[in-house]
Amino acid sequence: MIDLVSGEVISTGKDWLVVLVGGVGFRVFVSRTALEMATVSQSITLHTNLQVREDSLTLFGFTTVEERGVFELLIGVTGVGPKSAIGILSALTAEHIRAAVIRNEPNILSRAPGVGKKTAEKIIFELKTKLTADGMSAIAAVNEIDTEVIANLTALGYSLVEAQQALQAIPRDAPPDIESRVMLALQYFS
Repeated sequence: MIDLVSGEVISTGKDWLVVLVGGVGFRVFVSRTALEMATVSQSITLHTNLQVREDSLTLFGFTTVEERGVFELLIGVTGVGPKSAIGILSALTAEHIRAAVIRNEPNILSRAPGVGKKTAEKIIFELKTKLTADGMSAIAAVNEIDTEVIANLTALGYSLVEAQQALQAIPRDAPPDIESRVMLALQYFS
């Protein structure tokens, strides 16, 4: 198995990067977050998951081990394939996925493209015990104030991923009111 790919980004596509490692270019499918971080001619390190099929070998890459772990849990859910899982991780961060599963909120998961209510409920049903058993439930859940901040940012035209990134950039000691947190999140974009 290929566990890690580290090298120079030589090209990018809609949902993939080509990483040059020792003279070999690996096409690695990545989430939108990883794609936004990647710059051609820059070095990148990706934690990977190799999917072996009868007719293909497909490499999926992640910026953190944690993100790869959530991907591996998602593809273990009946009806969720690797492309769907990478799509979910493009729309939601690993933290938000865990929070949605732990708090039993299928409406958060159904925000991801291609994930309907039934699939979201199935993900929650199948992952609830695995997240707790693995000790992953220690992730801080997204509280209602942060949910409102994300809703405000998306109403202003930012994508869900951009809103989540701005939310993560808010200092931990920031005031708890929605208005202040939205203002701090907007500073992320300037």
